[in-house]
Amino acid sequence: MTVFLVDLESVETRYTGQWKTHVPNLLKEQGHDVYIIDGPSDIPNATTPGAFLNFGGTNIYKARQVETIGRLFCDGAVSSGDHFIFTDAWHPGIINLKYMSELLGIPVKIHALWHAGSYDPQDFLGRLVGDKPWVRHAEKSFFHAIDYNYFATDFHIRMFEENLFAGEVDKSKIIRTGWPMEYMQPTLEIFKELPKRDLILFPHRLAPEKQVEIFRDLKAALPQYEFIVCQDTPLTKVQYHALLATAKIVFSANLQETLGISMYEGALLGAIPLVPDRLSYSEMFSKIWKYPSAWTESWDSYLAHKQELIAKITDFMDNYNDYAEYVPQQAASLTNNFFSATKLLENIQ
Repeated sequence: MTVFLVDLESVETRYTGQWKTHVPNLLKEQGHDVYIIDGPSDIPNATTPGAFLNFGGTNIYKARQVETIGRLFCDGAVSSGDHFIFTDAWHPGIINLKYMSELLGIPVKIHALWHAGSYDPQDFLGRLVGDKPWVRHAEKSFFHAIDYNYFATDFHIRMFEENLFAGEVDKSKIIRTGWPMEYMQPTLEIFKELPKRDLILFPHRLAPEKQVEIFRDLKAALPQYEFIVCQDTPLTKVQYHALLATAKIVFSANLQETLGISMYEGALLGAIPLVPDRLSYSEMFSKIWKYPSAWTESWDSYLAHKQELIAKITDFMDNYNDYAEYVPQQAASLTNNFFSATKLLENIQ
């Protein structure tokens, strides 16, 4: 049996940079014969502003992957019972693969990780495309073609089921599993000795659903602390992790979050994760780190609760050492439940 890994293009500042090597190594450690299907290296490096990937470049990358899959079938390199893992379920190649597999009579197992889609009203597809038939039918087709649909949180599963299928979905095809991020703890270990300072970080993309304007307003209201929006300055991954290690709080007012990797990174480095009680955060974080969702559900809502949020931040900063002793427990819970790919690996056999 061969495991064909259809990967995501590597972006140095995103986790896809680590996934490029970690995911195949993880599969090889399980004893699998791994064939990596990647794309060209000469696609645009910059992401579309506010987005995770470049909307043009990602299609160049995926088109090459589809070509490679077609050639593998033509060359007789794909056998019945082989597995294909798509690290991004929003991949047109899933349909191409299913087409070849069924028409050529070579049954394979398809695995895919869902990150976002039009079913999330705060995602780019949800905001700019919405519920147009072409995108909704495409996502439903991907789901039906995939044998194992993986989601990192129950919140994401519920949103997917309700918004895309109105609750009428084959639940046997859905699996909640942690993402393959076992590398994170050893990667961050070298930064743990950096001294803390009175720093609060905004680690998210500069996109409407991340509400950076709330963070900037808090900065003006709390001049005694240092506030940094990470994407205001180009940072390498090493620089970003070093900054996280010196922060006392990582802040979120997100309106979209199906996992929350940056908050996990912050917790691993001893930063207090200050998150709204909504989205994936509700199931991932202990009550102590969450503030009521209503405080940042909109700009007007924020203004109405601004003083309460300021009081929460001030309490965390002024009593950081008291709160910090509980952060490792939260980090361990996140590691065990959301950032290891145990259930995904169980299905590849």
